[in-house]
Amino acid sequence: MVNKNERFDVVIIGAGPAGALAAKRLVQEGLKVAILEKSVFPRFVIGESLLPQSMVFLEKAGLLAKVAAAGFQHKNGANFSDDRRFSSIDFSEKFTEGPATTYQVSRDKFDMLLATAAKDAGADLRFQQDVTDVRFDGAGVTVLGTGPEGDFELSARFLVDASGYGRVLPRLMKLDTPSDFPVRHALFTHVEDQLAARDFDRNKILITVHPTCRDIWFWLIPFADGISSIGAVVPPEQLANYPGDKSEKLWAIIRESADLTTLLQGAREIRSVGEISGYSTKVSRMAGPQFALLGNAGEFLDPVFSSGVTIAFKSADLLIDPLMRQLNGEAVDWEADFVAPLKIGVDCFRIFVEAWYRGDLQEIIFNPPGDANPIKRMIVAILAGYAWDEKNPFVTQGRRYLDMVALQCS
Repeated sequence: MVNKNERFDVVIIGAGPAGALAAKRLVQEGLKVAILEKSVFPRFVIGESLLPQSMVFLEKAGLLAKVAAAGFQHKNGANFSDDRRFSSIDFSEKFTEGPATTYQVSRDKFDMLLATAAKDAGADLRFQQDVTDVRFDGAGVTVLGTGPEGDFELSARFLVDASGYGRVLPRLMKLDTPSDFPVRHALFTHVEDQLAARDFDRNKILITVHPTCRDIWFWLIPFADGISSIGAVVPPEQLANYPGDKSEKLWAIIRESADLTTLLQGAREIRSVGEISGYSTKVSRMAGPQFALLGNAGEFLDPVFSSGVTIAFKSADLLIDPLMRQLNGEAVDWEADFVAPLKIGVDCFRIFVEAWYRGDLQEIIFNPPGDANPIKRMIVAILAGYAWDEKNPFVTQGRRYLDMVALQCS
């Protein structure tokens, strides 16, 4: 059966954070919105540590109270270790005004909360919808696919791709371009931790650098229920040195860090170890008169600074104004009104990620400027997600400013 009679103002592919937030905001603007999600929620996703900047976008969408009431683990900063050195960052010491705390979330629960809120607001949320083709014409776009009830065909005035790693439009429209980042491999799982018996701050994510190879690093993200997400990011050529299955490889790498081994003593794996490789992505076009890519569907950098959900939310936030103006008959320059503003923060995060793997940012973090030095507050602001604050020299001067600071801290 093919349903050819359904028309919407906006069709959104993907019900993750970017898609759900965009849908909620667009429904609030009075639009008829459909969300087509390929999977069934709740479902497991990595990317569980949020940044304080994200709270701004949740509040604008009227979702902050729901998230605050959900019982997620409070987060107020980040700790860093390499078995020799330790550094702690408190987001309250940031340069930029705005929220200084956030949450560490199990994404199955978090994403379901946001998607349900969008549905309750009036979005037409549909699961198990596999988009197989899109056709643009003068009237908008036709979206074709298949679902539990057979083939479907929807039409809309505008199409939003928030499909994350599914990357529906980059695949269908051949928008993918090679990423600037080298291929890296991530292994990850959830464990029942034993951190209550140890000196560990559950209010902060722990980033551990491998003691002898700075290209290998680990995350430890505690949740509110005695569960933690752990993972390792490893160059493929290094990973090939470890025998065994995915679980054996992950725990062998973890055991090479004395501090992390002590923290995870007695931890019990409760989810099969997952893996993802070559996750950094880039596209030739982010938007046009009839479509826009949000979050990971457009560009994903690296998990090291937990920027994924913040970029997803920012892209959804930037979408609203130009889209509403266009639907109301105004001419919109999507490159100037959407892509360029989004690129400011993405490029800032990119510079920080590149500096992390060069080792420069690791040296800055482990040998930070003094607390009275405004440079430290500027760095904390970026790590808290405020990568669009153009009063911050790390945003406007990028690599040059970071290199100058690295020389002072080495």
